[in-house]
Amino acid sequence: MRKSIETLKNIWKIEDLRQRILITILFIAIYRFGSYVVLPGINPDMLSRLHEQTSEGLLALLNMFSGGAFSNASIFALGIMPYISASIVIQLLAIAVPYFQKLQREGESGRRKINQYTRILTIFILIFQAPSYLINLKMQAGPALNASLDWTFFIITSTIILAAGSMFILWLGERITDKGIGNGISLIIMIGIIARLPQAFSGEFVSRLASPGAGGIIMFLVEIVVLIFVIAAAILLVQGVRKVPVQYAKRIVGNKQYGGARQYIPLKVNAANVMPIIFAQAIMFIPITIVGFSNVASASGVARAFVDHTSFLYNLVFALLIIVFTWFYTAITINPTQMAEDMKRNNGFIPGVKPGKHTADYIDTIMSRITFPGSIFLAIVAVLPAFAGIFGVQAEFAQFFGGTSLLILVGVVLDTLQQVESHLLMRHYDGLLSSGRIKGRSGNVAAY
Repeated sequence: MRKSIETLKNIWKIEDLRQRILITILFIAIYRFGSYVVLPGINPDMLSRLHEQTSEGLLALLNMFSGGAFSNASIFALGIMPYISASIVIQLLAIAVPYFQKLQREGESGRRKINQYTRILTIFILIFQAPSYLINLKMQAGPALNASLDWTFFIITSTIILAAGSMFILWLGERITDKGIGNGISLIIMIGIIARLPQAFSGEFVSRLASPGAGGIIMFLVEIVVLIFVIAAAILLVQGVRKVPVQYAKRIVGNKQYGGARQYIPLKVNAANVMPIIFAQAIMFIPITIVGFSNVASASGVARAFVDHTSFLYNLVFALLIIVFTWFYTAITINPTQMAEDMKRNNGFIPGVKPGKHTADYIDTIMSRITFPGSIFLAIVAVLPAFAGIFGVQAEFAQFFGGTSLLILVGVVLDTLQQVESHLLMRHYDGLLSSGRIKGRSGNVAAY
């Protein structure tokens, strides 16, 4: 306790860090306030059917990512997911289309162009998704609409408002990244998820107390213990590292010898971090967009399976997509050839392995061996909410037993704490932990 108080005092003493934290809190408060600003012409007291629709199924997951804005008919109802979907498409184009490959190699100017294309694509996705959301709103909460509203005028103006709301959230995220602490987009997604936690926790607690035959308070305590173990497993997944030893050859300058030290390349078990699960989740939202939010209940056959996040087919495809995206994202972010060249340039080598191509092949083999179990573990954690639902956990609380929500929470919290700790250590203060440094999703600095 004393250590925690001292750490908080040290954080407050650092002016730059204090300002960044306050700016982050301010922008997050603006985002949370906007999630309760209802679209013009909507009576918020008449949205009970919309709340009921988003209480379970895939729409409940979509509502969680928007921090409840979806069920509130808010100006932020579509959240940040359209931007995530656009980012996935652009990253896929960067693999298949030479023009986008060229942009990636152009450094900062190319990155700006890619960001511009991503925003344009986000707007197109919003123009498609917003009317679908509004049609669903009319179907589920027709009495909430002002009777004097002209429907054509309403759908045009509300589409513009919803698109502007999502782009404003994107702008807030970028400002948090530049002026605040942590990654802004990730923080906004995390805050939306955390906003649903108190309601989900209390709802599960009340449900267990009201049903003593289902285990009552004992079963609720068991759920909390299982949740703690799952969180610990998610932390291990985020922080897992396989260290590869690198020996640096001695260099003689004048009469002095330099080098000769052994260091390590930390190859992460889950080098793709939480991106594969976000990519896969964004793709799994496509069927519900095609079917239409208002037609979820009437969907049948394969369509019904894909709009039910507890179905076997949904979770099978979801797990396979996560495994594929883990391999894909690791392949485009980890370049063994470049790592081998950097080591050779700095007179480094892996003991027992020849420099150059042999080193690159060795690193690639190690990455393949650790990526496969990492991707399987990631997929298992992703589908755990479905298993929690089978054991009687309420849908809203079950989302915190794994899946995208848990991994985002763990990853973003570790990354943010790592940035705070970096500010403390840079100014010669103690870190946040007495037992060692915090390792976020980015891991340690590579030895090369």
